[in-house]
Amino acid sequence: MQTDRNKILVESIKRLLRRGATSHLIKIVNKTHAADLSMVFRSLSLSHQRKLFGIIEDTEQKGILFTELDEDTFLDLVEGVELDHFVEILEQMPTDDVADLIGRLPEKMSDTILEKMKVEGSEEVEDLLRYKDDTAGGIMLPDFIALAEDTTAKEAIESLQKEHLDVEMPFYLYVVDRYDKLVGVISLRQLVVVPHETTLRDFMTTDVFSVQTDMDQEEVAKIVARYDILAVPVVDGANKLVGIVTVDDVIDIFRREATEDMLKMAGAGEEFVETKSVLKSTRIRLPWLFASCLGGIIAFLIIGHFEGSLSKLAYLAAFIPVIMGMGGNIGTQSSTIVVRGLATGRLQLRDIWSVVSKELAIGLILGLVYGIIIGMAAQFRYSREALAVSVGIALICSMSIAALVGSLVPMAFARVNIDPAVASGPFVTTAIDIISVFFYFQIATTLLGL
Repeated sequence: MQTDRNKILVESIKRLLRRGATSHLIKIVNKTHAADLSMVFRSLSLSHQRKLFGIIEDTEQKGILFTELDEDTFLDLVEGVELDHFVEILEQMPTDDVADLIGRLPEKMSDTILEKMKVEGSEEVEDLLRYKDDTAGGIMLPDFIALAEDTTAKEAIESLQKEHLDVEMPFYLYVVDRYDKLVGVISLRQLVVVPHETTLRDFMTTDVFSVQTDMDQEEVAKIVARYDILAVPVVDGANKLVGIVTVDDVIDIFRREATEDMLKMAGAGEEFVETKSVLKSTRIRLPWLFASCLGGIIAFLIIGHFEGSLSKLAYLAAFIPVIMGMGGNIGTQSSTIVVRGLATGRLQLRDIWSVVSKELAIGLILGLVYGIIIGMAAQFRYSREALAVSVGIALICSMSIAALVGSLVPMAFARVNIDPAVASGPFVTTAIDIISVFFYFQIATTLLGL
């Protein structure tokens, strides 16, 4: 339903842009959420993007649109926006989003924008830019509600009504001591049900889940998901509260990291294909595919070594695709399961041997099942028991070792702090192809007496 709606929206805006129907465009654009407009922008030329952007009247909507666009589209669009207007848009946006956008800009342009922004806003943005993009400090929101522990419930409510009207996440009130160190947290519900004269220290929760500014964003996202909280406080080395990471940022992290892992596993880089040029896409994929190329060379050298056996029994070649294919499939399945488990935190490095032994057992069982099936097919077609047994054993070995490699390699990479996603795709399948071919011909030549 949503996909059809977006398709209709894209086609309608494209048609109106071609016709120059500005009045109709204004009605549609200013009633459409910026997140939906970002889908439209991806399918427009740069000239049409700039024209459509100029039609948007709401400054806040323009800011949301900026955050939804991919980096290349954002940079191209910003080039056509007056600097003062761009600064005006940024001043209406949450500080963490501003820091993210400024971090994408060329250094000279970002310095100019920070100088033009209001003093208070620019200082907060510069503080955020000190942290790495993929850490809690880099994604945190510096606008939060922090109150002293001796504040009463009545005073806290009055503070919400007068001083914290623009806070993005008002559902949690963080309690700090006189040194601004985090000591507790209170939900909005707790605040409104206690007697007005009760001090915050009397009913605050002291067991607070917090993260350090240098914690990786994936780990932050896992904490928010694990404990079902709407935001997690960020503290510095002295436990001083400096910001919060909200659940909407966590959703973006999971979506972005999942996409990156899938693209890495396929050997296609880390970005969406629509954001890259032909040359850039080619340059990114070239080294990854070299592993497959090298594996293919090794595989045909192995086959060439058994050329004499093939010349005597040409039908041995008929089973190469199924043995390599089945091994490659189960290897990809195992590596995908392990990479996902590591990414979501369901698997830990200490579980390496239990994970590997489990996948090996699964590979062995599946190998037995399909070894029998393919062996029976070989017997039916060629009526040679030795061939059927060779094919069956080769398939068992191929699928067992494939499951072993597919689960062990990502875990090993993670142990030495290398992204386990890169261990999948070309690396795992290439290794399995080589091993499968070698075992098949070694077993066949032995059992067939070649």
